[in-house]
Amino acid sequence: MFESLRANANAARANINAASANGSLDDANTDVKALVKDAQSLLTAAAALTGNKADELRERGMEMLDVALGKAGKYQDQALVKGKELAHTADVYVKDNPWRTVAVAAGIGLLAGVLLSRK
Repeated sequence: MFESLRANANAARANINAASANGSLDDANTDVKALVKDAQSLLTAAAALTGNKADELRERGMEMLDVALGKAGKYQDQALVKGKELAHTADVYVKDNPWRTVAVAAGIGLLAGVLLSRK
C-alpha cells in the first residue's frame, strides 16, 4: 500500500514539474490535488500505526503537503502576473483602437439584448 502511495506521489511531483515547465494551470491544479490526496492518505495510514513507521509516514505526508502548498502559491503568483499582463495588453489595445472597441462592445450588447428579448 505504501509503495503505491509513494509511486503516486512521485508521479504527481513529476507532473507538477512538467506542468510548471509547460505553464498548464489545469494540469497543475489536478496534480496539486493529487499530491494533497496522497499526503492525506499517508497521514490517514500513519494514524493507524504507532512507532517509527508512523512517524516516518507523518513526516512524509507533511512534506508532501508543504510541496503542494508551495506549488499552489507559485501557480497563484504566475496566474496573477499573467492576469496583469493581459489587463495591460487589453488596456493598450483599447487606448490604441477606441472606436473599434466601442463597436465591438455595442455589437456584444446588441447580441445580448436580442438573445435576452427572445424569451
